[in-house]
Amino acid sequence: MTRDQLITAITSFLAGNGDPAPIRQMLSREIDAAGPGALESLGARLAAAGADWDYYPPDPLARKLHQLLATQFLKPDSSFRGAEHLQALAGKPLVILANHLSYSDANVLEVMLELHGCGEVARRLTAIAGPKVYSSLTRRFSSLCFGTIKVAQSSGLSSEDAVMSPREVARAARRSIEHAHARLAAGDALLVFAEGTRSRSGGMQQMLAGVSRYLDAPGVTVCPIGIAGTEEFFPIGDESVHPVTVHISVGPPIGADALERQAGGDRQAMMDRAGRMIAAELPASYQGVYAV
Repeated sequence: MTRDQLITAITSFLAGNGDPAPIRQMLSREIDAAGPGALESLGARLAAAGADWDYYPPDPLARKLHQLLATQFLKPDSSFRGAEHLQALAGKPLVILANHLSYSDANVLEVMLELHGCGEVARRLTAIAGPKVYSSLTRRFSSLCFGTIKVAQSSGLSSEDAVMSPREVARAARRSIEHAHARLAAGDALLVFAEGTRSRSGGMQQMLAGVSRYLDAPGVTVCPIGIAGTEEFFPIGDESVHPVTVHISVGPPIGADALERQAGGDRQAMMDRAGRMIAAELPASYQGVYAV
């Protein structure tokens, strides 16, 4: 991929959001400053991302460009609460469980973490990502702003995986869990959208029991995060982004072992308890099945 091809792809994705000239200039400046090696590396990673059920590391240039672009689309009245919970978990094995509204959720969260004193977590973020995250050039670019682990979804959740047998889906899921445990051991902070798919109503859907498998690693702490507003940033059925007000709220963390004990070892009960913790950080209209 050439410099001009990358800039054209990004500005086309952002079409309709004002004069593209300043954005092109900003991108050109950052890409030139990074040097041809950084652009070549990004191109190779764009080509490879999502090719298998694997772990894909972040790309420094993609992350830098993403940070610059995203701040232009977050309105100044956006908010972030509970940073102290994440700051207290610096360097510790961490699984973030959040509700899911948009393809942009992980990207918006990563930017908000950086902007609000949680850069340590942002820089070690690895998200569990479904196949659609890698389905286009712009989505693959977005996925390289942090680490990702590609995971299969059952045919009930994703039409793209309908050709996979239950056995194949299970095999891919086991592989993603193995990668996740390896990344936790390496110091990453794992981000999991435990509903398994975006909510089309805005309200939370039931957490998937199988997500509890990601917590089966030594010393893991679980941190619930409520996300509100991203459904308007990259709406379902739309291929462009829109300026938006986003509210992020981080709840009190809990040890994965304590969560399991409180649920009596029942994996669905464990995830439902986590779902209620996330819902407690959300406005009532977003709480869905976990409304009080």
